[in-house]
Amino acid sequence: MATKTPAVPLSVDTLAPIYKASGDPLRLEILRVLRRDTFGVLELSQLFDMRQSGMSHHLKVMSKAGLLEPQREGNAIFYRRPLNLERDKLADQTIRQIFEMVDQLPLPAHLQQRIDAIRNQRADQSQAFFSRHAEQFREQQELIAAFELYAGPVANLLRQRAKKRKWKTALEIGPGEGAFLPVLAALCSHVVGLDNSRDMLAKATRTCIDEKLNNIDLIEGVTDTLLDRGDAFDLVVANMVLHHVPSPADILLDAAALMNGGGCLVISDLCSHDQEWATENCGDLWLGFEPEELTAWATEAGLTIGESLFIGLRNGFQVQVREFWKSSGGG
Repeated sequence: MATKTPAVPLSVDTLAPIYKASGDPLRLEILRVLRRDTFGVLELSQLFDMRQSGMSHHLKVMSKAGLLEPQREGNAIFYRRPLNLERDKLADQTIRQIFEMVDQLPLPAHLQQRIDAIRNQRADQSQAFFSRHAEQFREQQELIAAFELYAGPVANLLRQRAKKRKWKTALEIGPGEGAFLPVLAALCSHVVGLDNSRDMLAKATRTCIDEKLNNIDLIEGVTDTLLDRGDAFDLVVANMVLHHVPSPADILLDAAALMNGGGCLVISDLCSHDQEWATENCGDLWLGFEPEELTAWATEAGLTIGESLFIGLRNGFQVQVREFWKSSGGG
């Protein structure tokens, strides 16, 4: 009687494509640069100085193996590491181990320089939009979400927390016209508003004068500006800002570094959507974010998850209000 050949375990069939897709130096470098960033095919081609067709092939193989996942941003396809890796699945455990190993490797200087160049291109694009449309800022923003619809819930959350916590210093990243600054000025003795747009800071200055806000400093720059100064805050707020910045994940990383131990970060922003007109009409670099993205970025920044609130809007958008905390032992 013939001996029956044992079937190949399913785990082997599952693991082989992962190891095959990751068994290439270029692909490992791609995983490395996508640690926190999301890049489009053209941007990755620019980063690695190769033709788009060749890069698309690598990305397709990696996506099929589960090492990457595509996301649409307007007319372009961007790639990121998968958001949901389950701990009890062998394939996901393997992918997680590959990421952990790759992340231990230092990023080559030339790649970091090219990443910085792409981020600068994105920042210039965003800054140019707000420079052109500073006078129509509120009108442009309210095409998506009226200020009160997200500012109200954020203010209520902060006032609730302030009953038990004595915040002395607050930072608002991207205050725009300064409409939220009165809320922070009432909660904290010293508030900093940080924006890289001189035009928007001029509007925020006018708001401070009109509202007689005397405990606010407005600073032109980015989070690196404050990190270089050694500033630290009890509270950091970013209202509808992340979808305008070149590297959203870095904002959470920098916010964590700028927070005192026990500090709080509150973010309101759009959930992921497919309304491409927002890119041209509102200067959005990103079409919102999956809640899991913010959670992953916050976790990597060493923050713990607090309250989450989701607000559905009649025009099809959804706003997420997210709260993150820094441990009292840090900072």
